This record gives sequence, C-alpha cells and structure tokens, in this order.
Amino acid sequence: MNIDNLKKRSAMLRALREFFYAHDFFEAETPVRIPAPAPEEYIEAVSAENGFLRTSPELALKRLLAAGGERFFELGKAFRSGECGRKHREEFTILEYYAAHWDYRKLAAFTAELFAAAAREVCGSPHIEFQGRAIDLANVEYITVDEAYRKYAGVSAFAADADGSFDELMVTKVEPELGRDGITFLIDYPAARASLSRLSAADPRVAERWEVYISGIELGNAFGELVDAAEQKRRFAAAYRFRAEQGMKPYPEPRDFYAALERGIPESSGCAVGVDRLAMILCDAPDIAEVRWE
Repeated sequence: MNIDNLKKRSAMLRALREFFYAHDFFEAETPVRIPAPAPEEYIEAVSAENGFLRTSPELALKRLLAAGGERFFELGKAFRSGECGRKHREEFTILEYYAAHWDYRKLAAFTAELFAAAAREVCGSPHIEFQGRAIDLANVEYITVDEAYRKYAGVSAFAADADGSFDELMVTKVEPELGRDGITFLIDYPAARASLSRLSAADPRVAERWEVYISGIELGNAFGELVDAAEQKRRFAAAYRFRAEQGMKPYPEPRDFYAALERGIPESSGCAVGVDRLAMILCDAPDIAEVRWE
C-alpha cells in the first residue's frame, strides 16, 4: 500500500460512479450479512451470527430487478473464506451492475467503455502500461471459450470440460494469453459452467456468460441472467449436492431469491468486477496489497 496508489484508487472509484450516473444507473446498497449465499461450487462464504457475509451482492440485486429496478450498481465489500494471494483477499471490494432489457454482448461493450473511462481519469488516457507491457484499452477483442481453448491449449473446451482438464488449462494455457495488449472478453462458456446464466438460443451447448481480462488478469464475470425459477432451483439443487459431496459448508436455500424469480425478473444482464484488481491494473501494481489499506 502507498498513498499515491490510494489517491489513484479514489480517482478510479469516482470515475466509475460518474460513468454509471451518466448512463442513468442508480446506486444501490444491499445487506452485507445475508441469510443464504448462492451455492457456488468452489467458493465458501464466511459464517456470521445468524447468517453469512455475502460472497457477492448478486442475489439481493436480482431481487431489485424483480422489484422494478431497471439499471443500477453497487460498490461494496464482499467476503470469501480462505482466499489470499497476489490477486485475492478474504475481504475485497466488488462492483456489480445490472441492466434490464440489455443482452450480455451489450453489457460487454458497456464494460469496455467503463474501464476506458476509469483509465482516462487515473492515467490520463486509455493507453496504459502494466508491468512493462503497453496496453490500449480502446483495443477490444471477443473470443469464445472454445476458440480460445483450441487456439491456446490445442483442445476443444467441451473436451476439456468432459475430461476434467478445463480448470488447469484455463490457468496455465488460456488466461495468460488474454488481454495481452487490450481488453479481451472470453465469451460463451460451456453450459455446465454458468449456473446463474441462461443458455444460448443459438447454441444450447453454451451459456450467455463472459469474463473480461486485461494482461491475463480476470477482472469481471457476467451473465445473460437466468430468470426461469424452476431451472434455477434445479441448478442450485445440483450445486448443493456437489458441495455436500465435497464436504463443504451447508447453506439454507435462498427463499427470497426464489420468490423474486417466481414473481418475475425481466430479461437482463449483470456483471461483477473485482475493484482491487482493476486498481492493480490502473496503478501498475503487481499485488493488490499495494492498492488497498491493510
């Protein structure tokens, strides 16, 4: 941590908020302590008295969509047990935003503009340098997950998913190649790897999900939101079974979220961004410890 980076982080946060306000989003605040997290297969929530600290504000914000919210964002804290490293902390700052009636590709284009706006505020230009590498945030690439696996790992993403090598190849072969000189959106994940997103109407083998990368660092994860209550319950039931088989912490069912789905959520898209990681990029810092007060 240093003061100069904290000032840059402050400028970044201001730029993010101003960008959302300029595009007719409002800022939401949802509870940090919640009764039931989403049953994610590899993320553990931190237990808190009578509940859990949120791993993200996702379920609460989707309830806001059901209540009639059209465009909104939240900047706040989230918690994930056992995460610590150059790009991870148990407590971190998350940015989530949702837009009703937008598809996931429109949200990707919006996100690229958001990152460029933050870079202009912090660095004076979308042309930045990160760890000795020149990066132009006006340079935006879209590549499907299957294309990326074939190009960088020499195997179909569907084959890697089937044989259990998907995660290892992602970390060792695919991610290091993404966003090398700009912003890369890795889109259309195998359907089994997107529990909260809808399946593609064009290709039901894939889901409407993307992750966004700069210099090999994943900064955000987005979905064309799944709004079918029965399908969401089925997917969560499978995730609960997986967690039980792995000896992971049991969670109550998110009944308020289910009720919101049953009332009806419009076709929407949403994204979660790791704010500390974005600050790393814009401050040219190799570790998030250098852009946080710890």
